[in-house]
Amino acid sequence: MFKNEKYYNFFSIWLIGLITLVILIIVVGGLTRLTDSGLSITKWEVFRGIFPPLNQEQWETYFIEYKSIPQYILLNSNMTLNDFKVIFYWEYFHRLLGRLIGLFFFIPFIYLVYKKVLNNYLTSRLISVSILILLQGFIGWYMVKSGLVNNVSVSHYRLSLHLFTAFLIFSSLIWIFMNHFHEINKIFFQINSSFISLKILLILIFFQIIIGAFVSGLDAGKIYQTWPLMNEAYVPTDNFLNNLFNFSDPSFVQFMHRNTAYLIFALSIYLGVYIYRNNIKRLFNPFLIYTFFISIQILLGIFVLLFNVNIYLASLHQISSIFLVVSSLYLYFQSIRSN
Repeated sequence: MFKNEKYYNFFSIWLIGLITLVILIIVVGGLTRLTDSGLSITKWEVFRGIFPPLNQEQWETYFIEYKSIPQYILLNSNMTLNDFKVIFYWEYFHRLLGRLIGLFFFIPFIYLVYKKVLNNYLTSRLISVSILILLQGFIGWYMVKSGLVNNVSVSHYRLSLHLFTAFLIFSSLIWIFMNHFHEINKIFFQINSSFISLKILLILIFFQIIIGAFVSGLDAGKIYQTWPLMNEAYVPTDNFLNNLFNFSDPSFVQFMHRNTAYLIFALSIYLGVYIYRNNIKRLFNPFLIYTFFISIQILLGIFVLLFNVNIYLASLHQISSIFLVVSSLYLYFQSIRSN
């Protein structure tokens, strides 16, 4: 993997640090959404916003800017400056982590390229990650911008794009790390007939992440807080049939989120039966790890509904999704035979 082996440990620590920071920003980003803090900073401050307000005048400036947007006017007109500071710090730390990830990625990457210690495989993969990181900054502002003029919250479509891109970055780093750890170059998502059910499972998991962002952006978890039925019916009894495939309708979005989870669970059972019937021993442990996290994720999803989208349970649900993605990627990684 390396042209110069003395950089092996440095590269390992760097990757682990990056993965840890990305996990942290996904968690903080989720809490920023759950606390409705994402619109507290109304400008895209690339350099000026590195430090938080340091005096009363600066705090008043930020608060006045927040008072000009619909979220404050229509929902939070009774908010005090102290209340504003709480939501401000959630968004501030989210943006600060984004800056930190950028610096933590680009400085070592440029150094490694300069030292010519990366092979072509690693260089090309890391260039792809760098593009995603830069793009993510623009997507973050594109998302925030959607809630500053006509809406009291950000667009759920832009929110889903922001979250999906974060998981793309995270998954790319995980895949690079697994290849690095095993000293191999396995290609992600090979186009062949091997383990088609597992590939479909991965697609469904990432689709579920997108739908989950829709649920969060539309506050769709705050309706139909019963399980297994949506109130007293499997299909919502409101205007659901007239809103089929309307991903701006909370009822349809929650219905899709539930049923995608059922489909993922059913496909997981099928995959487990296939693995054990065919005695694919190299997948026994990876599948058990995956089964543990998919079970936790489904249980947390049910509890989030039953407990009125409790912020702690909702955050745990998102944190669990991170481990679910890791376990599913590890399962897929182990399914690919080495050449």
